[in-house]
Amino acid sequence: MIEVFNEINRWLLGEDKHITILEKTLKIAIILICVKIITKISYVMIDKFFKRQQNLKIGIEERKANTLAIILKSLCKYIFYFIALIPILDQFGIETKSILATAGVGGLAIGFGAQSLVKDVITGFFILFEDYFSVGDYIQTGEYEGVVEEIGIRSTRIRDFSGDLHIMPNGKIEIVTNRSRGDMRALVEVRINYEEDIDKALRVLERVAQSMSNEETIVSGPKVLGVTSLTKEGITLSMMAMTRPMEQWQVERNLRKAIKEEFQKHGISINDRRKVVLERDDLL
Repeated sequence: MIEVFNEINRWLLGEDKHITILEKTLKIAIILICVKIITKISYVMIDKFFKRQQNLKIGIEERKANTLAIILKSLCKYIFYFIALIPILDQFGIETKSILATAGVGGLAIGFGAQSLVKDVITGFFILFEDYFSVGDYIQTGEYEGVVEEIGIRSTRIRDFSGDLHIMPNGKIEIVTNRSRGDMRALVEVRINYEEDIDKALRVLERVAQSMSNEETIVSGPKVLGVTSLTKEGITLSMMAMTRPMEQWQVERNLRKAIKEEFQKHGISINDRRKVVLERDDLL
C-alpha cells in the first residue's frame, strides 16, 4: 500500500521524466480539481465563521461581515491558485524554484506587469479597514452610482438602478459619496396657482404631514417648510422628512400621492401650466 502511495506521489510531483502529454494533462486537471475543492471548503468555513460572529451579543454588523467574507474568499482563491500554479509550471519544464529564488515574489509580480494589480489590492484593503463603504451600501464614485454588490481585493462591483453592473478596479476609486450612512432627506415640492389660498394649502399639507408621521421608514417629520419659491409658473410649497437610508425615494412617492389626494379632496388645483389658445375669430 505504501509503495502504491509513493508511486502516485512521485507521479504527481513529476519525478518520472518519461511521462506522456496525456499524463501531464491529467496531472494538471487533478491539481485544478483539488484547488477547486479546497477553495469551496474554505468558502464554507468562512461563511460559518461569520455566521457565528453575527449571532454573538457583540457581533459584527451584517454588512461588514458580508464585506469581510467576500474579501477573505477572494484572498483564499488567489492564494490557492497561485500555489497551484507552481506545480502546473513544473509540468511544462519551467523551473519555478529558481525564478522565485532569484527574483522573489515581488519581482515576479512586477515582471508580469502587475503594478496596477498591487495598487488595486492596497486600495481594496484601505477601503475595507477605513470603512468607506460596505456590501449593500448605495454609493456614488465618479460618474457611477448604485448598490455595492461585491468588494474584492482588486475590484468592486456596483449595480445601478437600471440593472447595469459596473466593475471598477479599486485603484480607480478615489472620491466616494456614501448615501447609506445616516438619515436621508426626502424633499417634496408642489406648485399651485396664484389664485389658490396659500393658507388653506399649507393647512392641507400639515394634515398630510401629521397623517404620515407614524410611518416606520420616517425618522423625523414630515415638516412643512412653507412657500419656497415664487415664479411665473406658480407658487412652490415644500415639505421635508428624514428617512432611513435608501427609503427616501419611497417616502417622496408616498408624500406626493397623499398630497395629490388631499388637494383634490379640498378643491386645490396643482399648477399644470396649461396654455389657452385663442382663435383669430375670438380676437375680432
